[in-house]
Amino acid sequence: MRLVHRDLDIVVASNVEVADSFLARARGLMFRRQLPDDYGLVFEFGKPVTRSLHMLFVPFPIDAVWLVDGEVTHTARLDAWTGFGRGRADTIVELPADAGGGIREGDRIEVAR
Repeated sequence: MRLVHRDLDIVVASNVEVADSFLARARGLMFRRQLPDDYGLVFEFGKPVTRSLHMLFVPFPIDAVWLVDGEVTHTARLDAWTGFGRGRADTIVELPADAGGGIREGDRIEVAR
C-alpha cells in the first residue's frame, strides 16, 4: 500500500501499514526504535469524531495527519515521549518527522491499496 498526496500527485509513503486490530491501534508506534523514511502507519475508524494521539513510549518525533473522507482536517508534529495531538478524523496517519511537511489542511490524501 501507498499513501498518495492527490493534490501534489506524489507518494508520501510507499511502505504503509494499517493498524487493523484493537491491539495494533493501542500499540501504534510504541516501543519502536525508528521508522523507515518511506513508512506510514494508518488508523482507520468508522466515523469522524475528535481523536487524539499520544507519544508515550515513542522515542522519536513524528508527523501526524487527521483525515475525514480523505481530506486533511489537521496536521501536527508530535515530539518524542511527550507529544500529544487532537483533531477530527475518520482516519489518522503517522509518518516519520518531516515526511508530512508538504501536507496542509484541505489537501486530499489517499491510502492506495
